[in-house]
Order: sequence, then C-alpha cells, then structure tokens
Amino acid sequence: FTYKSYHSQAKMKALKPEIDEINAKFGTDKPMEKQQATMNLYKKAGVNPLGGCLPMLFQFPVLVAMFLFFPTSIELRQQSFLWAHDLSTYDSILTLPFTIPMYGNHVSLFCLLMTVANILYVKYNNEMNTAGSQQMPGMKTVMYMMPVMFLFIFNSYAAGLSLYYFLSLILSFVQMYIFKISIDEKAIHEKLKAKQKMPVKKSKFQERLE
Repeated sequence: FTYKSYHSQAKMKALKPEIDEINAKFGTDKPMEKQQATMNLYKKAGVNPLGGCLPMLFQFPVLVAMFLFFPTSIELRQQSFLWAHDLSTYDSILTLPFTIPMYGNHVSLFCLLMTVANILYVKYNNEMNTAGSQQMPGMKTVMYMMPVMFLFIFNSYAAGLSLYYFLSLILSFVQMYIFKISIDEKAIHEKLKAKQKMPVKKSKFQERLE
C-alpha cells in the first residue's frame, strides 16, 4: 500500500507542468474552472488524488491500538531501553523549573526524536505532492500542525509508543528511498502523456446514466 501511495504521488509530481499551465490559464479569478480542468487532467491521466491517503487510513487504527496498549501492558512495566527506565511511562531527560500547559514540566527525548522525524516526513511528502499542495494550500499547514500536536500529547505518554512511532517513521524513510531509486519519474510522465491522448473509458454506470 505504501508503494501504491508513493507511485500515486510520483504521478501527481509528474503532472506538475500541466498543473502549472492550468493555474496560469485560469489564475485565481476562476477557481471552479481551474478545479474542473485539474480533475479532468487527473481523469485522463488515470491519477487518483486521494491515492496517497491509503496507508494513513490503515495506520490510524494500528496507532490507536498502540496508544491504548503501551501504558497498560504489564510486560513493559520497569522494562528499560537506552535512557528510558520504564517503557510504560515517559522518558524524562530534563526536568523544567516550570510547567508548560498541555506539555508538562519535563522533556521526553523519544518524543522529541519522533516529532523531528515526523516533521521531516511531512516535509518530504509535501515536496512530493506539489500538485495537491497547490490545490489545497491550507492543507500543508495542517500537516505540519499534527507533529506539533503529537509532541504535546506524547510527551507525558509511554516512551514505548514514541519509540514505536519513531522507528516506524525511520522505516518509512528507508521505504521511500528504495521506492525513489526504483521508480522512473520520467517514464511515468511519458506514460501519463500517452494516456491523456487516449479516449477516457466510461464506466457501465455512466453509460447507463447517459
């Protein structure tokens, strides 16, 4: 599913020149016409703008399960790893002389590492999904807000959860690197250009409706 997501993002990135032409043609005065032209381009090229969201949908219930598992797992009680003395609670490397609302009075290093990795992951995804960012510029800001929210939520939570999320992000970076060197974006662009010249095949439902 992650490979499919990356492949979909690569298609979106390959269509950036055509997207730029549409933006230059309609500008900001005709948002409806620009949106329709963009969707028609995606349809002709066979690109699903929501294709990159699939792995996130599958990961979310797993993350919720881990969120409930780590603090209550008896096997993790008093189990240490690196600087964390107990994986079922937070790993404090620095105690603050004051309390930050919603954050606490300590600094969790696993949580900081997870937040930095999450921000880098969001930055990389935004660079890949340049076409989608132009269509919904506010979404880029929302994506950066999520790691900051996790920083406040996970700081006083189980260190095992922050470690789990951090390692999953590192593995995602490794996956992305492998996908990047294995997918030829120029070849994808040529295929998409050839597909745009072909007539769009209508679904049976659309044929019956017409």
